[in-house]
Amino acid sequence: MKAVVLGRAPGRPGAEVVDLPVPDAGPGELLVRMSACGLCGTDIEKLKGEYTASAPSLGHEAVGVVAKTGRSVAGFREGDRVFPHHHVACGECYFCRRRSETMCAEYRKSNIKPGGFSEFFVVPAWNVARGGVLKIPPDMDLELASLIEPVACCVRALDACSVAGGDSVLVAGAGPVGLSHAILLRSLGAEVIVSDVSKPRLEFARSIGAGAVLDASDPGVVLKARELASGRGVDVAIVASGSPKALTQALGAVRKGGKLCLFGIPPKGSMLEYDLSDVYNADISIVPSYGATEKETPKAVQALAARKSEFRSLITHRFRIAEFGAAVSAASSGEAMKVLITA
Repeated sequence: MKAVVLGRAPGRPGAEVVDLPVPDAGPGELLVRMSACGLCGTDIEKLKGEYTASAPSLGHEAVGVVAKTGRSVAGFREGDRVFPHHHVACGECYFCRRRSETMCAEYRKSNIKPGGFSEFFVVPAWNVARGGVLKIPPDMDLELASLIEPVACCVRALDACSVAGGDSVLVAGAGPVGLSHAILLRSLGAEVIVSDVSKPRLEFARSIGAGAVLDASDPGVVLKARELASGRGVDVAIVASGSPKALTQALGAVRKGGKLCLFGIPPKGSMLEYDLSDVYNADISIVPSYGATEKETPKAVQALAARKSEFRSLITHRFRIAEFGAAVSAASSGEAMKVLITA
């Protein structure tokens, strides 16, 4: 089978398309034939050697069809269309009991193997046994279902910030996750402002119903965001970009007593030049949000089902596994929105 793996030469980041034997499903495991897997910004960071959150493995937004069930697996059979969550918490430790499941020591240990950009992959018994595999509704196509994981991460972030109808929210970054946030925010009844340096992405944001779009390269972008929120600043700012500049702008746009959600992952070594006394004096809460859990993935399925056309419009490019290099180029150039890899 064809699979994409991280470059194996020491000190040489990047990816290789290789031929591997089709793996088998061991006890408690599932063997899944991949149908679609989203190319995430974190995958590109891993290719550059910049990702800091967990052990490197490529492809975690995968969906497919069960090809084989391992011994003692219950509730699944060959032919089931499934979304397997790549990371699954234990549900019992100190962190899990305090709603910090993505900080669980077990969470980042589990992963689909050899990764989502593979014709076949194995879902570990740990994930299967702890509810980490969802059956995809019969009326949901597999390409749309490949958005379950990133949308679940957005759901978790919005829950953490307690966004409510009528809130004014700035989404800094109009990439796929930024616009997923925008779609979810509109469904909550929030007033949505989207900023980005890319004019085509801002037009895309406008097309899915963002209330206002702002050019982040404009020196007056912070003031404009505050003016759009009755002059006092937005209730919540979501930084859906790894850019430190986007974070600084978002901090400046938040009202007194407001919240900033740090959602995008800054590159390793990022530093922020900002007067922290402003955060204190304005009583701004900074809420990082990493990953998603089995609490959010079913909510993501519901959100995707409710707004199929809007979410489906985010998928703009599709490539085969053998075309992985071209897929990365498209995603990195900004010409694409959501890029899918298919078998």
